Amino acid sequence: MHVSGIEDKARKARDKKAIYGTDVDLESYESEAKPQEAVTNAEDLPSVVRKAALDVGVKLDGESSGSFVQMDQTPVVAKSLYEGVEIMDMASALEKYDFLQDYWWKLVAPDADKYTADLASAPPAGYFIRAKKGMKTVFPVKSCLYLGSSNLNQRVHNVVIAEEGSELHVITGCTTPAHVQRGLHLGVSEFFIQKNAKVSFTMVHSWGKEVEVRPRTGITIAEGGSLSNNYILLKPVKTIQTFPTATLAGRGAKASFNTVVYSSMGNIDIGSNVNLNAAETSAESISRVVSVGGEVIARGRMTGRVPGARAHLECVGLLLSDKGRIYSIPELDGQSRDLDMSHEAAVGRISEEELEYLMARGLNSEEATSVIVRGFLDVEIKGLPEDLKQEIKNITQREDLKGAP
Repeated sequence: MHVSGIEDKARKARDKKAIYGTDVDLESYESEAKPQEAVTNAEDLPSVVRKAALDVGVKLDGESSGSFVQMDQTPVVAKSLYEGVEIMDMASALEKYDFLQDYWWKLVAPDADKYTADLASAPPAGYFIRAKKGMKTVFPVKSCLYLGSSNLNQRVHNVVIAEEGSELHVITGCTTPAHVQRGLHLGVSEFFIQKNAKVSFTMVHSWGKEVEVRPRTGITIAEGGSLSNNYILLKPVKTIQTFPTATLAGRGAKASFNTVVYSSMGNIDIGSNVNLNAAETSAESISRVVSVGGEVIARGRMTGRVPGARAHLECVGLLLSDKGRIYSIPELDGQSRDLDMSHEAAVGRISEEELEYLMARGLNSEEATSVIVRGFLDVEIKGLPEDLKQEIKNITQREDLKGAP
């Protein structure tokens, strides 16, 4: 085979991986985890756990509506601070409430893929969060899913219910301590946003360099309901594959997906999928990707099925190194008349004019690049409480976001 043929075969293999994702060998990870000791308050957790949570924006001793912490497979904290907000570990919630069978595995199928099948075969873990009818929270529920053991397959299945007219804010940090580099995180999350309810959900990932992550998420939004979904990944990870699907099922339902990624290695496959199934629904998906290494696949799919639906996709990437790759896949599927659907995708480099402008004011090249990168990742997210906005801003404005070496 000629060299050009070898190169072409390698390119096709890379493209196939980009389209279909990378596979995970489940058998190479431990299924059993050592039980951890539960505590009454999050402030009583080991310092290594609290520090790991803080690194992903979850200040467990700060103002909140309640907290949930899972260490490996053990729920160690599940506490609500308001009567109108319920926070429980999933196993206890299933035992307490028969009605949860109407929600459990209803938006994500147990046989969707081998990861959901593996999770379905394990004992329930993860959190159950419910905002009761008319309850409007000011401070977020704070959750931390902590993978503290090497080579462990951590499994979580979360259910979030926002009842009619409620308002719920959740910030979840998924993280590992410095000594854990290899592991697997399998997660299923199901969100039920009822009539005129509002949910903001922010997930921050900070994993080890050999951690593989497979979240599977389903969302349904009823009439007048809304979701602001925010995803932030700024630390190295081996592979991640996430493609949450939201169904706008009621008139006037809205969904917004905001994604911020800084890639230095690995295979990062992210995106969102929105079905606009009712009149006057609207959705937007905005992603900002910076790559100094590794491969990022940024997907977005919007399907409009009724007249008057509005949707917009936007993916903008900065490539700061030849070691990186950004692969943008925007999809618009219009199935009715009178739709308003659009997309914008762009991948490029930092302009020399911007660098020269900042360097002329006393910054060196690395400092100037860092300022531009942090500004690029500072996505405006509407509808969040001010303290949660500030927490997100603090994460995306970290001083260690430097330019390419």
